Amino acid sequence: MSAVLVGVQLPEVTEAEFLSSLAELQRLVETLGHRTVGRVTQRRNKLAPGVVLGDGKLRLLARWTGGTGVVPSGATVKKRKIDRDDAAEGDPAAPDPQALEAAQADALAAPLDGPDSADGVDEDDGAEGEEEVGEKATLVVVDHEMTPTQLRNLQRATEAEVIDRTGVILEIFHRHARSREARLQVEIARLGYLAPQLRETGGGDRQRGGIGGKGAGESSIELDRRKIRDRIAELKRELDAIAHEQDVRRARRQESLRVALVGYTNAGKSSLMRALTGSEVYVADKLFATLDTTVRPLFPESNPRILVSDTVGFIKKLPHDLVASFRSTLDEAREASLLLHVVDASDPAWRAQYEVTRQVLGEIDAGDIARRLVLNKCDRLSPEEREMLSVEEPDAWQVSAVDKESVARLRDTIVAAFEATMPELSYRITHAQARFIGELHSAGRVVSETWDDEGASFVIRAPAAAHARLGALLAS
Repeated sequence: MSAVLVGVQLPEVTEAEFLSSLAELQRLVETLGHRTVGRVTQRRNKLAPGVVLGDGKLRLLARWTGGTGVVPSGATVKKRKIDRDDAAEGDPAAPDPQALEAAQADALAAPLDGPDSADGVDEDDGAEGEEEVGEKATLVVVDHEMTPTQLRNLQRATEAEVIDRTGVILEIFHRHARSREARLQVEIARLGYLAPQLRETGGGDRQRGGIGGKGAGESSIELDRRKIRDRIAELKRELDAIAHEQDVRRARRQESLRVALVGYTNAGKSSLMRALTGSEVYVADKLFATLDTTVRPLFPESNPRILVSDTVGFIKKLPHDLVASFRSTLDEAREASLLLHVVDASDPAWRAQYEVTRQVLGEIDAGDIARRLVLNKCDRLSPEEREMLSVEEPDAWQVSAVDKESVARLRDTIVAAFEATMPELSYRITHAQARFIGELHSAGRVVSETWDDEGASFVIRAPAAAHARLGALLAS
């Protein structure tokens, strides 16, 4: 399917950020298997309330899709009726129906842009005749989160399928979900995304209600919404059951040292996971290739054992429903002893991606966990660029997942970082307690072991929990 991208540069967004966001949107679209044939961009003080774009750019977009570029006047009437029904449902956040009706009438009936509009003058609107239009597009992808009204109006004006950035991300998650847990999480988020759009379907016929057919009954929209609410509740119950099983597994690993790889999507986390653990985890050069958390021991194994987990990647404007749905999956990050924040150092936008991941980690209450920055894909950088990164981020670990020596150094650095925080304690055992030698060696690293006629003395470097277990064991 051929797609045309739509983006509006708002005053607080720089030119570089705007172009980077559009490039990322194009990658998202390509991940879904669509071709991008063109872009329609505009600078505005804010999104046009009815159709995102100004009047001139809307006509240009319609030339890409073969639409009229005009929102049918009947859309205003239908929107008024549906929103009146929605407000009557008793939503505490719903605005006054009459005020909403008047605002929508003003937004859809009045000119969408121009010097007298509430948005101010659009800097590059009305110049559609100067731009060439190539292959016709059958899909319009908007780099913003749209309201149901904007989505419907754009569909009518362009006569093409329209999807916003949130919809694209949800569709990618839907296609890439493999485990039962990931599929449940994605379905919950998708239903939450689709529910508000039911008001745009136009269905409002009353069903016969009550015993004996008395009463107004429920409209078809109300029935559909109730079905969605029931389905989400059912999915959440299933997800809670799976989460309980995961909690049990995590409890068994409580004494283990855990490292979680976190970062922007396609930063190379799964490739690094495979290199550090020697496991055959799924790796693909596409966005959101990994949605399921994988846990494997560091290889070669250390003593004490260190577990490495790969987590779902983040992205700018990640839908909040997805963050909420994947909260159980992200528990691996919250409960890790150390977070390796992986970034693609070869991507010019890695600093912005780094901040996005930090914000999401804060949302899931993982912002205070010990974290180290890992500059991945450094094999794509010149020596001068690597030197500049060393100056900019002196504490970061530079690595390349395809360089075995680089990965080996990273592995040793991880082990050393953990050992630096471990206390060293001395233990004395008699010959009669020799059966505990295996426990002493497995608890951590044996710094020294000295034997004499009465027994042996050990100096063990291990986590505090392991020392507590050894003390209780020897005391018994």
